Amino acid sequence: MNEENIDGTNGCGKVRTGTQNEAALLALMEKTGYNMVQENGQRKFGGPPPGWEGPPPPRGCEVFVGKIPRDMYEDELVPVFERAGKIYEFRLMMEFSGENRGYAFVMYTTKEEAQLAIRILNNYEIRPGKFIGVCVSLDNCRLFIGAIPKEKKKEEILDEMKKVTEGVVDVIVYPSATDKTKNRGFAFVEYESHRAAAMARRKLIPGTFQLWGHTIQVDWADPEKEVDEETMQRVKVLYVRNLMISTTEETIKAEFNKFKPGAVERVKKLRDYAFVHFFNREDAVAAMSVMNGKCIDGASIEVTLAKPVNKENTWRQHLNGQISPNSENLIVYANKEESHPKTLGKPPTLPSRLNGQHSPSPPEIERCTYPFFPGTKLTPISMYSLKSNHFNSAVMHLDYYCNKNNWAPPEYYLYSTTSQDGKVLLVYKIVIPAIANGSQSYFMPDKLCTTLEDAKELAAQFTLLHLDREHNLFSLDLCRRIWRK
Repeated sequence: MNEENIDGTNGCGKVRTGTQNEAALLALMEKTGYNMVQENGQRKFGGPPPGWEGPPPPRGCEVFVGKIPRDMYEDELVPVFERAGKIYEFRLMMEFSGENRGYAFVMYTTKEEAQLAIRILNNYEIRPGKFIGVCVSLDNCRLFIGAIPKEKKKEEILDEMKKVTEGVVDVIVYPSATDKTKNRGFAFVEYESHRAAAMARRKLIPGTFQLWGHTIQVDWADPEKEVDEETMQRVKVLYVRNLMISTTEETIKAEFNKFKPGAVERVKKLRDYAFVHFFNREDAVAAMSVMNGKCIDGASIEVTLAKPVNKENTWRQHLNGQISPNSENLIVYANKEESHPKTLGKPPTLPSRLNGQHSPSPPEIERCTYPFFPGTKLTPISMYSLKSNHFNSAVMHLDYYCNKNNWAPPEYYLYSTTSQDGKVLLVYKIVIPAIANGSQSYFMPDKLCTTLEDAKELAAQFTLLHLDREHNLFSLDLCRRIWRK
């Protein structure tokens, strides 16, 4: 560690010389027994720690730390993060000047320790008026590859990706909703490590790389958010994909009831996927084992447990292709792959899907508040200058994409009726003036809502889905992020 590169201040705001910084870091190393190495713009503390035997901790043990004061280093940071558990490795991103870059990655030895760090240290005041952010770090090993010829099979795509990149483990390809002999025009490529995926992305990203004469689109796939094991043990809903569009809910219910008559409570189908609700978990698990890979109406289906989503977070996450707010009870399940567009909303109970694809999240925009200090410089901007993942409602997405396509804003028309028990039920009709004379003059969902906000959101989700399906209006950059493990 060069002395001139580690000048800084200590926690009390007093200037520390390079010698003092170096002494503090050496003292930390001596006290803990950890090694420290600086390379490739980051300084690694540990990895592995002293006495460690066996492989590194599994995925899910690392957290991302942001908003670190630029003059704060491991001698101050490590003791704070040790409160949550044993640190396997601490990686502080460094500038050439010797300051840190404001963020770090902390890998613990267990997932439980990582989760504890998030609970106790997110928004922790690490210095007076300085609050750090801590969230799960996603060691992404998967890339989205778009603009793939739809006639290509999985084996062809896998062979081609192995030829042009290293470390390819698998390729995930989804059949078209309307023609099961074709793919959906994109694939997810799984690599042996994050580094291998990053190197592949770097090679393919310029936009000039071609496969089979087609210029492909490349981006990180959005990792599916994990659900804790305790929650999954209570799930009694199955997620079924790769159905024929013509297959009815009645047919699905009958097929899943065959192994045990009366076990299925209800079925909710949307396009080529469905949620099958069981009365008890044991029957759901048994049905999953029996039905996965079976054929219904000539289509080989995939069956997994649906992933529950926190009701409070349902509306904020569904536009990133993770979940689908159910218009009936606003619960739902993460769609895994079926909501494949890179980011866009879905109708009720349906995982987001545009361009006929699916979608679970990225790095999605962080949802939290930050202190607003007097004197903070603010810059006026237009919402249309933001990226689509800054929006958390379908209403905003619809407005955003109308603007993107140089259309007039959508027009909302409110209607109501009364339920049998006297409740006022609401529904919006949406007209897109730019295409009102086309194949569909308006869009109206087939569900009624009890609140104005839900009705408007539902109508916008419904419109986004049908705009893509009927007009193929949105670009592939909306269709990258969702994947399922």
